[in-house]
Amino acid sequence: MNQTRIFLIFAWLMVAVLLWMEWGREKAAPPVTQTTTAVAAANQTVPGATPGGVPGAQVPGADAAATTAQATATPATQRVTVTTDVLRLVLDGGRVLDAELLQFPQTKADNSPPVRLLTEDAAHPYSAISGWASEDKSVPVPGADGFKLVGDQREFVLADGQKELQIPFVWNGPNGVVIDRTLTLSRNEYAIKVKDVVRNQGTAPWNGFVYRTLDRSPTILSRSMTNPDSFSFNGATWFSTEGGYERRAFADYLDDGALNKNITGGWLAMLQHHFFTAWIPQSDQVAHYVLSQNNGRDQIEARGPAFNVAPGQQVSSEARLWVGPKLVNQIAKEDVKGLDRVVDYSRFSLMAVIGQGLFWVLNQVHKLVNNWGWAIVGLVVLLKLVLYPLSAVQYKSGAKMRRFQPRIAQLKERYGDDRQKFQTAMMELYKKEKINPMGGCLPILIQMPIFFALYWVLVESVELRQAPWLGWIQDLTARDPYFILPVINVAVMWATQKLTPAPGMDPMQQKMMQMMPIVFGVMMAFMPSGLVLYWVVNGGLGLLQQWWMTKRHGGDPVPAIATKK
Repeated sequence: MNQTRIFLIFAWLMVAVLLWMEWGREKAAPPVTQTTTAVAAANQTVPGATPGGVPGAQVPGADAAATTAQATATPATQRVTVTTDVLRLVLDGGRVLDAELLQFPQTKADNSPPVRLLTEDAAHPYSAISGWASEDKSVPVPGADGFKLVGDQREFVLADGQKELQIPFVWNGPNGVVIDRTLTLSRNEYAIKVKDVVRNQGTAPWNGFVYRTLDRSPTILSRSMTNPDSFSFNGATWFSTEGGYERRAFADYLDDGALNKNITGGWLAMLQHHFFTAWIPQSDQVAHYVLSQNNGRDQIEARGPAFNVAPGQQVSSEARLWVGPKLVNQIAKEDVKGLDRVVDYSRFSLMAVIGQGLFWVLNQVHKLVNNWGWAIVGLVVLLKLVLYPLSAVQYKSGAKMRRFQPRIAQLKERYGDDRQKFQTAMMELYKKEKINPMGGCLPILIQMPIFFALYWVLVESVELRQAPWLGWIQDLTARDPYFILPVINVAVMWATQKLTPAPGMDPMQQKMMQMMPIVFGVMMAFMPSGLVLYWVVNGGLGLLQQWWMTKRHGGDPVPAIATKK
C-alpha cells in the first residue's frame, strides 16, 4: 500500500472518529423528564448497623426523595450565607443549596455574574446534602434538616488576612444524643471540610449512620459542535481502589443498575463541563455507594459508616465537599487517590494518561510564556522535536517517492487496468531504489492518539476557559469567531497535499484527496480555537519540514525509461 493511501485511510479514520464522538454526544442527550424509578437493586440489604460498618441500602429517614423534598422547604430563618475569596454559598446545617464561583464569570462581559454551580432553580435544582439516619425507626436522628446554627450570626465573610471560616451547627436529640457539626472553609480552597462528632450523653446506646448525597436535575444541553458545554462528560462518577474510576452519564443513569458497592477510601462526584461537585468521605471509613432517581432528579450517595455509640462515648466522621472548577493543581492538593480523574480526558486509562501528560507539559510551557495560546504553540514545537526522527523518515521516504513519480506513471500506463501487476512492479521498484512506502505510517499512528488526547485536554481544561491568545481569539475553548484559523488550516493542508506524492492513485482517490482540506476545514470551523491553533501550527511546521526534506532528498525527477517501439 503506498504512502498516500495510508494517509488517506488515517485521515478519513480521524474524520469518522470525530463524527462518531459527536453522534455519541447527540445520542447521550438526557431526556427532558424522568419519572420516579424504583430500583430493586437499591433495596438489597447489606451488612450494617455495626461500628465501622455500613447501613442497609434502603435508608429509613434518609430516602433520596425525602431529602429532595426537604431541600426545597428550608425556612429562610435557617439559611446561612458564607462568602470566601472564591465561593459564595447559601446553606443550612444539612445542605448547600446555592454556590457561586466568584472567580469564574459566566461570560467575558464586564458585568457577567459568576458561575452558579449549586442552585435552587426550580427547573434544574442541584444541591449537596448530608444528614444522619438510622435503620431503627425508633431511634431519633437529625436527618438533613435537624441541625441548628450555633449563635445568631447568619452571614459569614472571610476577612482580609483571615485563613478560614468555621460555621458551627448542632443537633440535640431527645434521648441525650448530641451531634456537633462544623463546616470549615479556607482561603483559596474549594473543598469544604465537614466534621460530625456524635456524643451520647443519654443512658441508652444510640445507632445511626451518616449519608452524603449529590442531588441534581440535569440541565438539557444543546448537543452540537457549536456548544462547548456539551463536549464534556455530564454525569455521576465514583472511585474505589478495587474498581478504579467509573462513571455513568445522566442519559443512561440506571441502565447498568443502581451501583450498590461498599467502598473505603473512595469518592463520588457529579461532573459537567469545567466544573464538578464531589463528596470525599473519611478515607478509613467504609460507605455504601448508591445511584438513584426520584422525580426526574439523579442522585449519587455514600451511606455510612454505621455507629453504635454507648452511653458516655463519642464517635466522629469527616468528609470534604468539593464545589468548584476542575483545576488540576488545586485538585492535586487534596491528595485523594484518583480524584485527578474528574478532569475527564477519557474513560480509557491510556488516553487519560496521555492527556494528563500533555496537560503537564502545556502547564510547564505556560509558566514560561504566561499565555495559554503561546503555550499551545510551544507544545507543538516540543512534540515536533520529539517526533523529528520519525517525521524525518516519513518525509525522506516521500521525497524519494516524488522523484520516482515519472517511473510509477510509466508503470501504470504499461499495465493499464491490471492492478495486481502494477502493484507488483511498483513494489519491485521500491525495493530496488530502497524506498520504504510504509515510512509515513508510524508517525501518523503516533500522532493520532496525541491529537485525540489533546482534543480532550483543550475541551476539558478549565484553565483555558475564556483564556485569550491574541487579537481576535479571546477564548481558546470556543470556536474562532471569524474562522480565520480554519481557513489557514485549509491552506496549509492544500499546500501539504501538493507536496505529497500520489503514485498510482486512481481518479476516485484523487477526488477524495482534493476534498480532504475542505472536509477538515468545515469540521474544524466549529471546534475549540485552541485545537485548531494546534493543528495549524503542527501542519505549518510539518509543511516547512516536508518542503525542506523534499528539497534536500528529492533531487530531479527520475525520467521514465525509454521503451522500444
